Amino acid sequence: MKIKICGIRREEDVRFLNKSMPDYAGFVYAPSRRNVTPEQALFLRRRLDRRIQVFGVFVNAPAEFICERVKEGSIDAVQLHGDESEQDILELKRQVMVPVIKAVRVREAADIWLADQLPCDFLLLDTFSSAGYGGTGKTFAWQMIPEGLEHPFFLAGGLDEHNIRQALEQAGCYGVDVSGGVETGGVKDGQKIRRLVEIVRSLQR
Repeated sequence: MKIKICGIRREEDVRFLNKSMPDYAGFVYAPSRRNVTPEQALFLRRRLDRRIQVFGVFVNAPAEFICERVKEGSIDAVQLHGDESEQDILELKRQVMVPVIKAVRVREAADIWLADQLPCDFLLLDTFSSAGYGGTGKTFAWQMIPEGLEHPFFLAGGLDEHNIRQALEQAGCYGVDVSGGVETGGVKDGQKIRRLVEIVRSLQR
């Protein structure tokens, strides 16, 4: 079970991750209170333990911008969280040799089935909101997730130390993606990160 802590934007956040050692971190390049500039991302990447891979989160960004982030070494994988099409994904994969993750804003099972046909490497299942492309802090009905998906998937949306066990038992996911669930007062909380990582790791023993 993989653990991704998304929305890393402070040097202190990096220190928290270097202590708790999740599998992945996420830099948000899209409009958000958690977004980072390319310069900030490079600064943080150089201080992050190299064993922690970084996802770059993009919403309808130009392919050139995404490719620059890969080539400069600030990210190890691309997470597309907007309205990117099959053609957009194919063109991106032609230009960069890193995993591509497509986020799905889930309203019904059909949303997941449709996304499962896309030429990406992973899916990320998140809660739908008409107000934006993610970061709702709310869960969706995990029972909507179909069995037999072609793509491994990350589960996102409202996960924290209090519901992570239930999520892992019900969803059958490849990994979990957590952001607001490990924050206090809008910033990453080292104790919450540590506890969540410990819970997930304990379930793997």
